[in-house]
Amino acid sequence: MPNVSNVKSKFFGDVDALDADGISTAATISGAAALTLTGTLASGGSYTSGDNIGQPITILSAADDSGITFTIVGTDAVGDALTEVVTGASGAPGTATSSGYFNTVTSITTSASSAGNVSAGVTATGTGTVFAGRTRIRGLQGLSGTSAGNLLFKNTSVTGTTLLTVPTQAAAELIEPYIPDNAVLFDAGAYVNFGSAVATVTVFYDG
Repeated sequence: MPNVSNVKSKFFGDVDALDADGISTAATISGAAALTLTGTLASGGSYTSGDNIGQPITILSAADDSGITFTIVGTDAVGDALTEVVTGASGAPGTATSSGYFNTVTSITTSASSAGNVSAGVTATGTGTVFAGRTRIRGLQGLSGTSAGNLLFKNTSVTGTTLLTVPTQAAAELIEPYIPDNAVLFDAGAYVNFGSAVATVTVFYDG
């Protein structure tokens, strides 16, 4: 049996469900100003996702906001500072979505007045970093969520090649798949991707 003395564990918490105004409820913004972060997912003027999870941030515009930008400031899934400038949507209504995955959001600021009401929320996709280097996933244990789906582990980045797929059921059931003794090798880093199909998961990996 291989030496597994360097095995570590990492816990990933709940992914918030799709919510178009969970961070900031609909309001018209006058001038270059900050959105008020008082949605149902926010607390104390900021937003935090699940443990070690990052989620895309959405900006829903009731009118054409393609002429302005929204600067989102917060942190990513590993706690590093993350700032992204998102161009407003052209639809009426329309949604613009960040390319970055935010664990926390401390401010969202417009570059100019909005054309109408604007709200901010999240998609139902969560990603996290298991280990940002060569590693092997040796096991995992978790709880499935409210819908059937897949727990994905990707190589290189959160959008990289999927090397391990764990299906889940549409009920709260234990997730504890068999992984062979030699484990699953991720030669450029292991990253997890899941939505409402998973409630929580702990991953065991070489680190």
